[in-house]
Amino acid sequence: MYSVQKYTPAHYEQWNSFVADAKNGTFLFHRDFMEYHSDRFEDHSLLFFHKEQLRAVLPANRVGDTLYSHQGLTYGGLVLHDCGGKTVRDIFQQLCTYLKGKGFKKLEVKAIPLFYHQQPANELYFEIIDKGGQLFRRDLNLAIDYRNELKIHKSKVKHFRKRQELGFTVLETPDVTPFWNEVLIPRLQEKHQVHPVHTVAEMNCLRSKFPKNIKQYEIWLDDKLLAGITTFETDTVVKSQYGATTALGEKHRALDYLFITLIEKYKDLGYRYFDMGTVTEGNMGLLKQKEELGCAIYTQDFYELKV
Repeated sequence: MYSVQKYTPAHYEQWNSFVADAKNGTFLFHRDFMEYHSDRFEDHSLLFFHKEQLRAVLPANRVGDTLYSHQGLTYGGLVLHDCGGKTVRDIFQQLCTYLKGKGFKKLEVKAIPLFYHQQPANELYFEIIDKGGQLFRRDLNLAIDYRNELKIHKSKVKHFRKRQELGFTVLETPDVTPFWNEVLIPRLQEKHQVHPVHTVAEMNCLRSKFPKNIKQYEIWLDDKLLAGITTFETDTVVKSQYGATTALGEKHRALDYLFITLIEKYKDLGYRYFDMGTVTEGNMGLLKQKEELGCAIYTQDFYELKV
């Protein structure tokens, strides 16, 4: 018989230890990452036990009568160790019982893209569909699989080689503040009238807690900061979480130069994938840009179940 417990600070060590060894866990599920925005989301994460042994966790937040996994994270879903379909079915049935008992009407899950899995972990999504739920949204997710030959467009390679003569300086820096304040925020405001999801204080805090996972790269010409890329790294995947360039950097194609430099760097480091994130419907320019940098199209799926 399985039991469900709502996360409390007393579970901190147990939760983090489980996530670290999970077949589909990443540092985004560490409590120190999840709780940086605890003022904006009502946490309702769950732990599933069998005879006092932790078998699964669900990072989640509550809004009214809907449980989301997770609105404040890039992805969510059941985090699992190596277990069979019968185990996941039992856990899922206990989850449904719990949700009904707590007055929830709906479950929404933002699936972890497959290339983040150490081992396939799609059991939850089968159970949702089997129970009468549905796949209600599918986003394009662009990524490079390093097991295949790199296919960066010849025009980008040509400009990259040409600009090697300019004297660019590419560096990793411990402080995201210059990039955030001088490049990212102004360009997002100018081009899209939006702000970064993370404030500069939040990102510097997260970087201090996860120095091996969050890196900041910049590209300079003389004494001018031209562009930057913020990366999130798991054991096998590096993701360009943020990337932006100044007007001068755009003229010099500095962001492309930095992307190609990092694509080659992480290939040499033995990573499996370079994740460039999702592309929203209708943004064909961004889709073309990422494909020309060598990305193929994957998907990120969103599921819902009325309980």
